[in-house]
Amino acid sequence: MTAPRVPVLVLRGLRKAFGERVAVEEVSLEVAPGQAYGLLGPNGAGKTTTIRMICGLLAPDAGEVLILGRDVAREPLATKAVIGFVPHEIALYPDLSALDNLRFWGRIQGLGGRRLDARVAEVLELVGLEERAHDKVDEFSGGMQRRLNLAVALVHQPRLLVLDEPTVGVDPQSRSAILDRLAELRSTGVAILYTSHYMDEVERFCDVIGIIDHGKMIAEGTRRELLGMLGTTHRIDITAAGNVGEFARVVFAIPGVVEAAVTADGLH
Repeated sequence: MTAPRVPVLVLRGLRKAFGERVAVEEVSLEVAPGQAYGLLGPNGAGKTTTIRMICGLLAPDAGEVLILGRDVAREPLATKAVIGFVPHEIALYPDLSALDNLRFWGRIQGLGGRRLDARVAEVLELVGLEERAHDKVDEFSGGMQRRLNLAVALVHQPRLLVLDEPTVGVDPQSRSAILDRLAELRSTGVAILYTSHYMDEVERFCDVIGIIDHGKMIAEGTRRELLGMLGTTHRIDITAAGNVGEFARVVFAIPGVVEAAVTADGLH
């Protein structure tokens, strides 16, 4: 019998207020190894405050953050050591090369010698920047800087990767490359907490989605489960000619189809 997987990240009843303004109220969630959890919500919903508490940058007023079973508030050094954080803003030294940035942040994480060199080489290859290793960051495009930002978060082999809108402002090709790299990481068992305003990214990448608004978790589930809560269906318009009425009859018999209506140029 297979033993149940221990969640990498657990939030229980998390609360944070700034004066009279409650930024986060009773937020709870879990992220398992190899799982991507999408945290969605409008600006000011409480996403960034939640992330800062997960990373130990803010102390919660109530509730707890557990990483691999350890309380972030009680064991900050041990828990931070297994987190890789990709912030919304680029966190790199622009006058240093990609290689020097990675070496610097790797040393901050306690790496050195051959292990550091090996990890730097691995993450540069992972994000596709090995040929630009010696170039300064200020010579990179926005998409390349985003990929290097991801590499910095991975150099110490974290068990939990926290990403705060990691693809904002980059071209579609770079967005796709970043998501491909994240999918590779997820397959190795890394747990991922992902925030984004791009719904297509969340649909493509995340296993579970939590929607937060006014500091509260208002819905959680898979994409299919969330659509079920809303009673939402997909609409498909098909351009067709010929015996469209018979086509509609056949389509309507397919499980899951709730309507098949003939239109002027095909089928709805």
